[in-house]
Amino acid sequence: MERLEIKRIEKEKWQQLEAKDLERRNEELEELCLLEGCFPEAEKLKRDIRLLSQWKHYIQCDGSPDPSIAQEINTFISLWKEETNETFEEVIAKSKLVLKLIDKLKLILLETPPYDLQDKNVIQYQGSILELQELLHHKFNIATEVLLRQASTLADLDSGNMEKVIQDENVTLYVWANLKKNPRHRSVRFSETQVGFEIPRILATSDIALRLLHTRYDHVTPLHPVPTALQERTSTITNIAGEEDKNLEAAISEEFQDECKQQENESNSVHEEEIQVEPQGDTEVPMSLVQEEPEATKCDLEMKLLSETVLAAQLLLLENAREKPYFFEEKEVDLCQFTTLGGVYHLDILELPPQCKPMKGWMIVEILTEGLQKYKYPPETTEDFETENAFPPIEVVLEVHENVIFFEDPVVARWDAGGKHWKTDGISNVSYKSEERLITFSLETFGPVTLIQDTHINMPYQSWELRPLDVNQVLLTVTTVFTEIQIQIKENLCMLASINLNNKKHSSILEGKWMTPVSFITALKEAGLNIFPTGHSHFYVVINYKIPLVEMKAYRQMALLSSAFAFGWSRWNTLCDSKKVVFKVREHLTKEEPIENPSWTLLMFSGDRAQRLKIDEYSETFSEALKEETEFHSTLYHMVKDFASEEAKEKIRSSNYQFIDSVCHMLVSTRLLSYS
Repeated sequence: MERLEIKRIEKEKWQQLEAKDLERRNEELEELCLLEGCFPEAEKLKRDIRLLSQWKHYIQCDGSPDPSIAQEINTFISLWKEETNETFEEVIAKSKLVLKLIDKLKLILLETPPYDLQDKNVIQYQGSILELQELLHHKFNIATEVLLRQASTLADLDSGNMEKVIQDENVTLYVWANLKKNPRHRSVRFSETQVGFEIPRILATSDIALRLLHTRYDHVTPLHPVPTALQERTSTITNIAGEEDKNLEAAISEEFQDECKQQENESNSVHEEEIQVEPQGDTEVPMSLVQEEPEATKCDLEMKLLSETVLAAQLLLLENAREKPYFFEEKEVDLCQFTTLGGVYHLDILELPPQCKPMKGWMIVEILTEGLQKYKYPPETTEDFETENAFPPIEVVLEVHENVIFFEDPVVARWDAGGKHWKTDGISNVSYKSEERLITFSLETFGPVTLIQDTHINMPYQSWELRPLDVNQVLLTVTTVFTEIQIQIKENLCMLASINLNNKKHSSILEGKWMTPVSFITALKEAGLNIFPTGHSHFYVVINYKIPLVEMKAYRQMALLSSAFAFGWSRWNTLCDSKKVVFKVREHLTKEEPIENPSWTLLMFSGDRAQRLKIDEYSETFSEALKEETEFHSTLYHMVKDFASEEAKEKIRSSNYQFIDSVCHMLVSTRLLSYS
């Protein structure tokens, strides 16, 4: 009987708490809506910044084209095509501008939300990117031909062959011309480097040149398609909201017209009764209201529309793809599972062009109309050759890019020009020296080669923490099996604060560089520090699935509170169901130093209800029991208000819009609640 009585009392208490929560729900949601007004405001500001960047470029007048304007970029491409006989150094100098233009176009495609991108713009930008990439590589080929024509004049005195290394921050050229054709000279090593080749006898006796063009960028992998599903769905939302906007405007217009008629009738009646009163005074006031109120209402409608569109776009970023990408060929690299790192190594065996010859004070050279030609190795037919192994694989030694982190030995992949994808066949005897950053392998046929790493090597995360540092500034720490990454977020910028590998600090070129969130995420991915899942990542990683709407609401509200509260990973998040998330929270004012063993509160959130849990991180079993003397709330903001100081509340209310938006962007991009 006692047990039944206890259950009855508990049930009554629960019902009372639910009734109280329901009673104040509308009030709490309205207050949250006002706070979340920062997201459309931040998006509006980003739009203004994008427009301002175009204006800034226009007034700079530095001679460089605006890549987003088709006429300017097409003119630039046409003029560069007309330039001939450029040296390699001249092409490298021009490539700096070309790479900036390509990066700018890629950034526009990444930073502009799908609902602001038109299909024709996407086609135009991607077309310009491809044209610039192809032209740049074509220019490097022509410059290589110009250099090889002078091979005999640049020959080394000892070996009699020509060897040249031209290095730049984005490109390194290694070229060797076989002038002597000595069958014993089969080991090619470039001076002051360990880069080189072991060539077979047939190449050692042929008129050939070996070229290794290492580009720190990847212009070989096909461009990622802009997610059309995202565009369609967000544009649908925009269209619906737009129709609502028009209907509301029409309704407002009719309403004000009725008001005007009513006011006019009233003024006429007044005029009949009292001749002394002037009718103009009566009609002027409502007309001014008619002008002001529609303007204010239109602004409210625009912000409401933008708020809904931003919300829909954030939600779509958290949705998982339903189908795994299908690959047709064996040994084809799945670019959803692997990432190319450190750029591309263009390996080519070239036919040596006719050499310059001095004659009566002039240099005479035969220029072939077909340009630089590749030497086919192995040839298409090998019937004329006696031995079976006349064309063995060529051993290659490459230096790995110093600014890229490989957590495991890199995998070598070659480009299949026919299938337009990377493959791992035709490569053997791979060995990697991590300390010297040298990779050696044997290659059956030459062509573009790259190094790949598992995209999800740092997923799932082991733990995470988001902690305030200063006014509008936080530190996000993500701990994985291999590394601990600390990211600083300040207003609308992000910075890599530190990296620890195997409990040792690792220096990176990215440390101390402030970037916008989108540029920062791209830079981390290119450095091998990928902690940003995609819609396909759940096919390759065991995740703790959470309903996207719940996850998104949690990230938005955590960002709102991040200026005064620290949040952290909880082991109980994996034990609650997919409709709820559990995490640690504590008030952390910026002047405080990090506490060694801080006292955390456990919160459970379902998107429309937040509650403090009775258990702590060290409890034996998971329980959803409510902490004594606490209540339910509809939002995280109102939940933490129950135990927040006045200073903390003030910090939350005065947080910068761009800062909140940047924190939310990073939380949505890392998906800490699903991938930990």
